[in-house]
Amino acid sequence: MHTKEAPLSEGDFQALNAEVREIWDKNADYWNDRMGEGNEFHRLLIAPAQERLLNLRPGDLVLDIGCGNGQFARRMAALGAHVVALDGAPRMIENARANATARSESIEYRVVDATDSAALISLGERRFDAAVCTMTMMDMASIGPMLAALQRMLKPASRFVFSVCHPCFNSARVKLVAEEGTSDEGVMQTRYSVNIAEYIRPRSAKGVAMKDQPVAQYYFDRPISALFNACFSSGFVLDGLEEPIFETSNDDGRPNWRNLIDIPPVLVARMKLAS
Repeated sequence: MHTKEAPLSEGDFQALNAEVREIWDKNADYWNDRMGEGNEFHRLLIAPAQERLLNLRPGDLVLDIGCGNGQFARRMAALGAHVVALDGAPRMIENARANATARSESIEYRVVDATDSAALISLGERRFDAAVCTMTMMDMASIGPMLAALQRMLKPASRFVFSVCHPCFNSARVKLVAEEGTSDEGVMQTRYSVNIAEYIRPRSAKGVAMKDQPVAQYYFDRPISALFNACFSSGFVLDGLEEPIFETSNDDGRPNWRNLIDIPPVLVARMKLAS
């Protein structure tokens, strides 16, 4: 695994940004075929939490940052929102446009690098009622430019909702564990857990989100303090937080998130601009 660390509390790897965009362009078709309208993580954990925290109203104009194949943009359009959906990988946007639905006229897809503050601001200042970033910030080489741009793009007191792999429990440094043992009652059982060796220092690492994807992608692991302090520095306050979990276990003896029902694999936060 290729890794690189950043100074404590920074988490900026902008030098890798061009490679990140190239990787996602190469993975776009594979990702689109397997993601469809959302995998199990998105359907059961991420989308419901984001919808609750966004609390969309019909006619809201939403900025969807890192939209991928457009699956959550289409969901928001189905809920009555108008969406400007962007991604830095041109092939991702091509696939998103091809995945048309009855509400496709409510979505405008754009190729925009979310680490380019000026490119984001060119979409309009004080224009958006809300912004969302679905499982993308841990894939972004730098998050500061996006947050600074959102401060100018969102209307006063607007909300920004983001989801990420849970920084404490689900990073490139975490190992999922299944251990067999005997309970106090003398019954054989399997205990599922996570093994965490490192956490506090931001780091990049290459890995795969989907088995057999064409190219390994970068993950940018940032502790909770780095994520939220970056938001606070751009004028946001924390207004809502969810740590969704799978409610039932498969208990199939394998170390996977369906069996780790007491540990949240994702974190979903709502930030609001201070009025």
